Amino acid sequence: MRKKIASLAAALWLGTTALTFASGENARGKFIPLWPGDPPGETAPEKPEIQETDKQTGIKWVGQVWKPAIELFPAPADRNTGIAVLICPGGGYGRLAYGHEGLDVAHWLNSIGVTGAILKYRVPTRPKMPRGTLPLKDAQRAISLLRAQADELKISTDRIGILGFSAGGHLSALASTARGRAYPASDDTDNASCRPDFTVLVYPAYMVKNGALQKEFAAGVDTPPAFCLHSADDSHTSDSSLLYFQSLRRAKVPAELHIHATGGHGYGFRPGSPGAATLPLLETWITQHSGKTGKTKR
Repeated sequence: MRKKIASLAAALWLGTTALTFASGENARGKFIPLWPGDPPGETAPEKPEIQETDKQTGIKWVGQVWKPAIELFPAPADRNTGIAVLICPGGGYGRLAYGHEGLDVAHWLNSIGVTGAILKYRVPTRPKMPRGTLPLKDAQRAISLLRAQADELKISTDRIGILGFSAGGHLSALASTARGRAYPASDDTDNASCRPDFTVLVYPAYMVKNGALQKEFAAGVDTPPAFCLHSADDSHTSDSSLLYFQSLRRAKVPAELHIHATGGHGYGFRPGSPGAATLPLLETWITQHSGKTGKTKR
């Protein structure tokens, strides 16, 4: 009798554990390496990846990324819109805020019928390289990979966007305004366009110098539509979003801008934050502006 009770208790415990790991931040996707061999442009010797949780803030970090990949979260089959979003967590190009700016975002996207793919791009910035140099290669490869595997992933080739926070916002803007591929095409995957169909920037950093938008972010006619979210009291100036929005408008590219009075920096989509307050607007915008732009793809 005791054995039966013990077996039942074990089964109940395993069932509870399974439910815990099937929801929220603990639910994990499938990892897909970006490159068939060594990633291009790498110069530094490989170090072991670091995963840690800050005891004070609860932020989940991933550091020392030498093997870039995407973690894929397919949209539920019964409400799949065919839209996919590449998620770029922030972290100052030193590490990745993988929890609230990665996993939480993927689960929210799934809840609205969108496939989420978290980009684990190379960090920290390698010595003597401008910030974003290697991450841009990783982001472009990831977009091409999603597009090349669109049929298998049940997504539309013209409804693949990019969404980034802080340094990940800087990276998302780089991928959206790049005038070409940042690395030589290496295989059939690179035959697919690396241009995102739409862009979402959440408190993007490093885009403004001496009060002006840096020239690499100047919008052109083929720059994808963008949704920008910032807070006026952000330590990383909200001019990044404001000036990028103005550049898009001058190029006659559809754009939407939301600057909240307060909120600071690094809040992701956490409850009570400007990010959470803006989610209904963002859901509508993604549905309306994902693809179908008729722009020339690069």
